[in-house]
Amino acid sequence: MRAVVQRVSRASVTTGKAGLPADDERCESIEAGLLVYLGVGHDDDESDAAYLADKVRHLRVFSDEDGKQNLDVAQAGGQAGKPALPVLVVSAFTVQADARKGRRPSFEAAARGEKAEALYEKFCSALRDTGLCVKTGSFGSYMSVKSDNDGPICILLDSRRTF
Repeated sequence: MRAVVQRVSRASVTTGKAGLPADDERCESIEAGLLVYLGVGHDDDESDAAYLADKVRHLRVFSDEDGKQNLDVAQAGGQAGKPALPVLVVSAFTVQADARKGRRPSFEAAARGEKAEALYEKFCSALRDTGLCVKTGSFGSYMSVKSDNDGPICILLDSRRTF
């Protein structure tokens, strides 16, 4: 399982059809927090979801009072009685892309259908179980994502620790 984690000052995701509004259009948004693009691999299992959720939850990418990145998403928002900062999780099979050969990325490593959705939901649930507010896109739908990257902070994570 792979994730691209971005520290954002705001982010939103809207579902629809290739950029056109749909009857079932849905929008989720957050202010300061984390935007996570999650890609599930065909050989991933629940342990990968648990590992990556724990990694995202405790990733220290927010600044403390000295300006050092020492705070995780819960600590950054949880100061002075405030709730933890939110996390917006967007399913993105393209995070599993392999572009080492040729010019067209291969998506053979990406999990398909029900397995990918179940592990995506497991990841989101594991984050929620830590007390975080987690918002999501719509699995398997066309989505338009807008974000203001803060920093910019953009971290790549892999449950198999390949990078």
